[in-house]
This record gives sequence, structure tokens and C-alpha cells, in this order.
Amino acid sequence: MPNQHESEIRAAGLRVTAGRVAVLNVLESAPHSDAEAVFAAIAPELPGTSIQSVYNMLSDLTRAGLLRRIEPEGSNTRYERRLGDNHHHVVCSNCGAIGDVDCVVGEAPCLEPSSTGGFTVDTAEVTFWGLCPECQKAA
Repeated sequence: MPNQHESEIRAAGLRVTAGRVAVLNVLESAPHSDAEAVFAAIAPELPGTSIQSVYNMLSDLTRAGLLRRIEPEGSNTRYERRLGDNHHHVVCSNCGAIGDVDCVVGEAPCLEPSSTGGFTVDTAEVTFWGLCPECQKAA
């Protein structure tokens, strides 16, 4: 019986591979991971995997709508599995830790722009910056 990730990959029109399943498994348990962290997590179970293949898998899974790519300023690109709810992020300006913030107010897109220039807005992406609890303790 295929697991949930295999079914999701297949439904997205991608070929199911051990690497793609492993990437989704890692991001389920370690959201906001970058490619290097994903690579480090799957390399022991898939020793023939290269960092380039991890980048390729992350790109394929993102294009297929199975991952969300986030790019906090000054940080590596990160990936997560939490999709479709228009949540936002809070980033520690000291250590780079990232947390999720539910929709600021109401439902997607959560914020109303003063002007859209004719665009139809589906989502809003907000990044809050501050110090995480660990960095606050250290300060």
C-alpha cells in the first residue's frame, strides 16, 4: 500500500522516487529547512544522493505544489509542507530561527493592499522579524 507522500507525488504528476519521498518526510518533521539540511537528513538513508539532486527534487516538488518555498532576507531559501493557508513567518534576526504565524486577520489574503495595479491578489506574504526566545534569554 503506498504511503501518503507517494500518493501525493503521483497525484501531482511526478514519478515517485525514494528521494522525493525522503524529502517530503524530512520537511514534515523539520519545516523551514534549507537544501543543505535536507541533504544532511537524507544522505544516510540514500547515500548516492548528491546535493544537486536535492536541489532538483526541492524544485520539482515546489513546482508541483507539494512544498512552499520561503526566502527570508539574508537567509538560505527554506522549504515547508504547510500549504494553502496563507500563513506568515517570524524570523529571529539574531540566529535565523523561523516560526509560523497564522493569518494576521481574517482569511486569505489577510491584508488588503492600498492599490493592486489591476492585479487580483490571492495571497499576502508577511515576514515578522525579532528575537526568538532563546536569543532573548542570551541577551
